[in-house]
Amino acid sequence: MAKYERSFRGQFDDLVNQLHQDITRGSASATYEDGSDIRIDQIRMAVRVYERYSMAGGNRVSLNITVLGNQDQLFVSAITSGGSQALFFKINTLGESAFLEQCAQSVERYIERSAYA
Repeated sequence: MAKYERSFRGQFDDLVNQLHQDITRGSASATYEDGSDIRIDQIRMAVRVYERYSMAGGNRVSLNITVLGNQDQLFVSAITSGGSQALFFKINTLGESAFLEQCAQSVERYIERSAYA
């Protein structure tokens, strides 16, 4: 399991849309599995789950992304799992790391292009 977290300023919907586009277009085997959205007063949260096939591991890897927003304050937590073939401990987590890096690069590009940077 690998994790990426980041706090910054931006527009909630723009970030969620960019992440979705970058993840689903970033790999031929990437699929959107499901998601959830909630709003309580000014607080918004979006949860997205993606999967893709990892050639390095010969298996599927999942990516869970949670975006939390309070007006222009945003927090992203992305966690991957499933990239190992071992029974009792994790080996060959290259697929997880690559999937997570794709998400992290999307967030960092968003921050660089944001008017809030």
